[in-house]
Amino acid sequence: MPGRDPLFSPPRHAGRGAALTLLFASVLVTGAASGSFNETLGASRAAARQTRTDGAGGPTAPAAARRQEVTRAAARAMADGTSPMEAAERAVSRSGDRWGAVYSPDEYEEFQEALDGEYTGVGLSAGRESDGRIEVTRVRSGSPAAAAGIRTGDLLRSVDGKRVDDRPVTEVVALLRGDAGGGGSQDATEGTRVSLGLQRGSHTWTRTLHRARLSTEDVTTRRVAGRTTVIRVAAFTKGSGDLVRAAVAGAPAGDGIVLDLRGNSGGLVTEAVSAASAFLDGGLVATYDVGGEQRALHARRGGDTTRPVVVLVDGGTMSAAELLTGALQDRCRAIVVGTRTFGKGSVQMPSRLPDGSVAELTVGHYRTPSGRGVDGRGITPDLEADEDVLARAGHVLSGLGRS
Repeated sequence: MPGRDPLFSPPRHAGRGAALTLLFASVLVTGAASGSFNETLGASRAAARQTRTDGAGGPTAPAAARRQEVTRAAARAMADGTSPMEAAERAVSRSGDRWGAVYSPDEYEEFQEALDGEYTGVGLSAGRESDGRIEVTRVRSGSPAAAAGIRTGDLLRSVDGKRVDDRPVTEVVALLRGDAGGGGSQDATEGTRVSLGLQRGSHTWTRTLHRARLSTEDVTTRRVAGRTTVIRVAAFTKGSGDLVRAAVAGAPAGDGIVLDLRGNSGGLVTEAVSAASAFLDGGLVATYDVGGEQRALHARRGGDTTRPVVVLVDGGTMSAAELLTGALQDRCRAIVVGTRTFGKGSVQMPSRLPDGSVAELTVGHYRTPSGRGVDGRGITPDLEADEDVLARAGHVLSGLGRS
């Protein structure tokens, strides 16, 4: 993998909460980084990751033993002239590690880009209609797609001459990026060309775009009626915690806060802790164990402890987002509204394999400040709601009162 990969710097995984990284492939399945399926990364390995379960929601062998077995399997394959990555995948599957996964160097580099809040693409999101056609659901302002005049509602009929009707959206995303997983050329670098076949009404045309480096816009803020500021966090990518803190600080005096974590499938724990610091004046956010060693994560001092807060969650709220939700709930800092969260409370760390691929294996689990385990359980909202959730949040804020 070209360049410095900070996840492989030993201090990032040694005894500092600020160095802990949770990597969640499901963010790439749901497209939570932009609110829909987008060009962040293909999802075949992410889907496989969620099918390898052990019934108990956790690994069936000690973390060190799993790591050694995967590394040995890859080394044997390298010596035999076979694929270390495939051998590692088989070993991970046998291990019973629900969240274990193996990534090619290119996949992992893209994963890193996504966690950095960046990706290489043309700036459009897509969804599949009931008839199998692929519709453009969002065009990023200032992106190559926007410059080319592509609009929301246009139909995407082909990518580099390949028809996309009836394809899974994840494959279409891979084609847009140039990834081999979608039948592309595995060339997703900035400046490379991609040809799109488009349709608007009865008009069809072809346009060639150049891929660009784009940010994922993971934190958005809006104000709604009733003196309420809604802060939506789509994923905990680099810098998102500071953006949440700035949004809280910049909210009009007297506003209550709705922190929308629905569909947020995680990201960087450091950023979730930073976001928690927006609402807490120091103190415990979570505890976690790595290899049997107990550690703790603490909020910074100086957060806003007076505004009423409602956190919105659903079944797509995962991991780092659950960690944040549990902290605010346990410390009586927010009312949680929505449906039970996913229940992903485990910690993965990466290991480089002989061919440059990367195996991520579960090494521990975290708990909320009151000691609740999240893995396989999720977080139960204070108020169950699956319809008109934002309106319900507004009612809760009214009941809590505003300064």
